[in-house]
Amino acid sequence: MPESPVIETVNLRKSWGAVEALRGLNLSVSPGSIHGFMGRNGAGKTTTIRILLGMARATAGQSSVFGLSVADPKSSLAIRSRTGFVGEEKDLYDELSVEEIIRFTKSFYPAWRKDLEQRYLTRFEFVPGMSVKALSRGARTKLALLLAFCRGAELLILDEPTAGLDPAVTEDVLQAIVCHVSAEGMTVFFSSHQIAEVEQIADHITIVHRGQAVVAGSLDDIRESWRRIQLIFDAAAPDCLLHSAGIVDMSRQGRTLTLIASGGTEAILQEARALRPAAVDVAPLSLKEIFLFSGGRGEENERASI
Repeated sequence: MPESPVIETVNLRKSWGAVEALRGLNLSVSPGSIHGFMGRNGAGKTTTIRILLGMARATAGQSSVFGLSVADPKSSLAIRSRTGFVGEEKDLYDELSVEEIIRFTKSFYPAWRKDLEQRYLTRFEFVPGMSVKALSRGARTKLALLLAFCRGAELLILDEPTAGLDPAVTEDVLQAIVCHVSAEGMTVFFSSHQIAEVEQIADHITIVHRGQAVVAGSLDDIRESWRRIQLIFDAAAPDCLLHSAGIVDMSRQGRTLTLIASGGTEAILQEARALRPAAVDVAPLSLKEIFLFSGGRGEENERASI
């Protein structure tokens, strides 16, 4: 029997005045997964995270974490006690030292892991007396991760965790996340604009466009289903419209007709071969291309979905 999702939203909606940030978002995050949450600026990623953490209330729809309703104040408190959060700004108490902020934070968490504290102090090369204010952006990110890891959280929510970090620090942060999930069985839900980073560590993804999920599933399954189909003709490519389900984009250039498919490749090929192309080429898409064709390019792609 499949395990219940750690995070689940059903037809989630949120309006900020006249702006509709979420338009019926359906989201499911499996336990033990590293789930990448992708979308253009304004797609609804941060709004979703704020609702899950009890920092904003949905206009309509349902959302739950650990099977607990986010809308219920008592349940929301229980959710936050089991969840670690690291935001883009890495808000920390600058007047404290590393040692002091660790001591302050762990006083709120009875399940604080002293073994993990020592592990990450060593891994991230922190000196306990270091001033938080004097830490670099990369060091602040690592300190925020340490505080999230050591509290015994079952779920880690990250909002643009590597924004502004240099490549070496970014790699260190990503590897720390992967190693921690492997060792502790934590679930990670993270938003990012960095497609290469999502591709590097995520096993599941959701791409959101204008407040709705347009692509969702395991990264392997998504890669397997999306294809570029190129039909090459002896003369100019025909000016026609194919009707098979799964076609999300079609373009012509000279003798070549290019189709982008999000599924149903065999049915598309069967219809396409009726056009009698001289040659047919089928190739997979990169995650960047899937992102672009599923809504990341702009309003012209509203019909793309999966």
